[in-house]
Amino acid sequence: MSCILRPPKVGEPPALSALCFRSKAVWGYDDDFMEACRRELTIEPSELQSTSIAVAENNGGVVGVVQIKVVGNEADLLKLFVEPTTLRRGIGKALFVWAADRAARRGADHLMIEADLDAASFYRRMGAEDCGFAPSGSIAGRMLPRLVKELRSI
Repeated sequence: MSCILRPPKVGEPPALSALCFRSKAVWGYDDDFMEACRRELTIEPSELQSTSIAVAENNGGVVGVVQIKVVGNEADLLKLFVEPTTLRRGIGKALFVWAADRAARRGADHLMIEADLDAASFYRRMGAEDCGFAPSGSIAGRMLPRLVKELRSI
């Protein structure tokens, strides 16, 4: 599936946040778990200026979103979500490539990723390597795979 990547529009954060929520839900989490994650899945309007965000669009519809934050020589992948009806069509890969390229162009040497347990294999296929675990920002006691994508060669 081909898509274009574009910056988010001013009024789009609520729709992008809803996409993140729908995408996370594909892993079969219960309602309580999903509600606990809602804050982390939300894109606030202020983040349009404080982070780098790309929206994937296909035939006029939003099919994905990615968000990174670069501080010094380190970038954090904050969000990468694809519309559930369009999974496994190359949109996630296009968003990840954009994130790595944007981070490298902003001076980052590596891209840090705290992945959902089910999404970690995707990031490994994108060239990220495991580097430990990190506590979930939403669920106390839950640990997430932490991965790193080296950007020096980009």
